[in-house]
Amino acid sequence: MPAPWTREPTPEPVDATRASSSGRPSGRTRRAGSRIVGSRPARVLARHVVSKGPLLAAGLTYQALFALFAALWVGFSVAGFVVSGDQLLRDELIVFIRSAVPGLIQDADGTGVVDPELLLDATVFGWTGAIALVGLLVSSVTLLGSMRDCVRVVFRAAQPATPLGRLIVRDLGLALAFGAAVLVSATLSLVSTTAVSGLLSGFGVSTRSLVGETTLRVVGVALVFVFDAAVLAVLFRVLAGLHIPVRRLLVGAVIGAAGFVSLTLVGGAVLRATGSNPLVASFAAIVGLLVVINLLCQVLLLSAGWIAVGMDDIGVLADPRQEAERLRRLEDERRAQEARARSRGRRLVDRGRGLLSWSKHLVGRGDPGDDARDDPGDGARR
Repeated sequence: MPAPWTREPTPEPVDATRASSSGRPSGRTRRAGSRIVGSRPARVLARHVVSKGPLLAAGLTYQALFALFAALWVGFSVAGFVVSGDQLLRDELIVFIRSAVPGLIQDADGTGVVDPELLLDATVFGWTGAIALVGLLVSSVTLLGSMRDCVRVVFRAAQPATPLGRLIVRDLGLALAFGAAVLVSATLSLVSTTAVSGLLSGFGVSTRSLVGETTLRVVGVALVFVFDAAVLAVLFRVLAGLHIPVRRLLVGAVIGAAGFVSLTLVGGAVLRATGSNPLVASFAAIVGLLVVINLLCQVLLLSAGWIAVGMDDIGVLADPRQEAERLRRLEDERRAQEARARSRGRRLVDRGRGLLSWSKHLVGRGDPGDDARDDPGDGARR
């Protein structure tokens, strides 16, 4: 036993630090970790992983690749009849598709898969066009059906009970509407570009200057952003057939469109990085296109996960039938609570009336006795 006047030596600062670091994390560290894990981006990423989002995106990439090639051939064949006399509109259509899906159509440097000159000579009259048309019908229905299933998996919603024939007809209608939307967006892009060019010329700014090129680029990116947001909103609400509040639908569509535009801006760098790899130099264009499409599919599923996590926070179900059942149960519970409240109120009223009548009865029984005690004849008889 040490003497009372002795004291154990104080550990060195290095030893104390080592001892604290070897123990459990401090409360501040645990709170910071809990905040990070409980944050919405972390929960969206966890939902993406649990729902097998990378695997779903890989399947969508494989199907989208065939659908894009068939859609390009048939789309430009049909567009040739519509814009055959407008060279500017055809060029703007190529630029719009090149901006939306980097690496699909070759640019001035030859980076891309499809030569635009071949697209301008495409026709649906012939064996090639017929095969492309059949391939487009099959691949578009398959791709849209897979998108519907993947989005519903992310939302943890059951498969729709709509008959298969009705789903196929609706998917074909959406595919035609999407093609028309691309053409309309290209037209709006041409009109806006022409208007901005005229405005810049009025201010004496050349369209080939840095300011002019930046302005035209910003206008083009803004149009692509609006187009992507509208497509995502239609995909989540109409194609997937989900019940999503409007505000959360718009927020998720805007986030997904921002991701699409970001990939569009860095798509060229991805393609150049793929082409510089000597292992894939011989087929760098198709590999780069696959990488870009896969990233686009990942963003699609992540934006769906963002909406799904937000709906879980407020307790709203994405499946329309399940949401209708939940609302019906809530309404039944509300009516039951109101009925119980009315019943309790009636019991209280009845109890109050009983107490009042009992008190009146007691008062009524006590009055004759008082009269008898006050009777003078009673004392004379005694």
